[in-house]
Amino acid sequence: MIELKAVNQKYGGTQILWDLDMQIKAGSRTCIMGRNGVGKTTLLKCIMGMLPLSTGSLTINGQDMGKQSVEKRPEIGVGYVPQGRHIFGQLTVEENLKVSLNCKRQSSKEIPEHVFDLFPVLKEMLQRRGGDLSGGQQQQLAIARALVLNPDILILDEPNEGIQPNIVQLIRDVLLKLNKEQGMTIVLVEQKLPFARAVGEYFHLMEKGEVVASGNMEALDDKLVAQYLAV
Repeated sequence: MIELKAVNQKYGGTQILWDLDMQIKAGSRTCIMGRNGVGKTTLLKCIMGMLPLSTGSLTINGQDMGKQSVEKRPEIGVGYVPQGRHIFGQLTVEENLKVSLNCKRQSSKEIPEHVFDLFPVLKEMLQRRGGDLSGGQQQQLAIARALVLNPDILILDEPNEGIQPNIVQLIRDVLLKLNKEQGMTIVLVEQKLPFARAVGEYFHLMEKGEVVASGNMEALDDKLVAQYLAV
């Protein structure tokens, strides 16, 4: 479980998150949604330890992580796929994947075979540089790099941004498979409503750094969409 209580976050003199409360159940598929600029990415960066909490508390799987560094997240089983992918363009696919093997949680120094079962194209391109891959292939690499950790929780920030439809469908299928077959908790910031409905069990809607609505995905009705998501 991920639990945030009364979280405030100030960045560069501007307050982004305001007394934010959120619970994400273990084993769930949860979408964090809202228009651009409402604090979704800031929230993920706080969960990952990339930004400090100004005030409030954060626990992950029962551990107080509010003041723990970003390096501690992989050790407790949290994988992260940032917005924009941020793969290492000069490294090969294999080298990108092996970066995660340095984590203390991962005792083996071999890339888990199940990563290639999920993303077969990566096995074909092991020696190709990350920067030479297409956008869709880079996104598969970014997700696979997080999965090498064998995480209990996978956090993704807009994984479908700029991705062709067939890869969007592949990512959807992979996330559902990881959740249903491995019990992995999926936390997803997503702008595309059809994808969010297809993947998510639960939603949290954000507006101006606060959570303004939460519930089962079925409760995300037209009124909420018009009020908080429509552009």
